[in-house]
Amino acid sequence: MSAPEIVLASTSRYRAGLLRRVLPDFEQRAPGVEEAAQPGEAPQACAARLAAAKARAVAARCADALVIGSDQVAELDGAALGKPGSEANARAQLAACAGREVRFHTALCVIDTRGAQAREHAALDLTRVRFRALGADEIARYVAREQPLDAAGSFKCEGLGIALFERIDSEDPTALIGLPLIALCRILRKAGLALP
Repeated sequence: MSAPEIVLASTSRYRAGLLRRVLPDFEQRAPGVEEAAQPGEAPQACAARLAAAKARAVAARCADALVIGSDQVAELDGAALGKPGSEANARAQLAACAGREVRFHTALCVIDTRGAQAREHAALDLTRVRFRALGADEIARYVAREQPLDAAGSFKCEGLGIALFERIDSEDPTALIGLPLIALCRILRKAGLALP
C-alpha cells in the first residue's frame, strides 16, 4: 500500500493541536455533520455515532487516506451536557457540575480508504472528572476569563479549567481534550504507520 494521506475530519483547533503531537503532516476537512443527539440516545452511543459519521463524511471524499473522526459527549446524571453557547449557560452548567462527577465519552473512528474496501476502526474512552465544590464567584471568574462557550461541560482542561477539578480518572488524558491519542496511535500503528 502507498503512504496514506492523513485527514482529520474536524475543524477543531483543539483536536488539531493534539494530533500534531504525533503527526506533523495532516489535512483538516470539515465533515459537515449535524451534531445533535437523537431522541433517547445514550451519551456514549451519541459520541460513537458522531465520530463515525464525521469520519465517513470525509472518507467519502478521500482516496488512499486515513481519515480520523472524533466526538465527545459530556454526561451528568445520564443526560448529555452540550456546548453552552453563552456565558449564562456556562455558569449554569458549572453550577450543576460543582461537587459532582461528570463523565466524558470520547469516541474515535479511523477509516482507511486504501484498497478496494474501506476499513473502519473505532475506540471509545471514558474519563471521569470530579469537580470541586464551586462558589458562584469562582464560576463567574472562570467563565469570564476562559470563555468556554464552545466546550462540552463548559470548561477547558488544557487551560484554567484544570483548577475546577478535584480529580480526573482516565486511561488517556488526551481524551478529555477531545482526541484519545493512545487509542489513535494504536489504530495508526495497525494501519502501518511508524509511531513514534
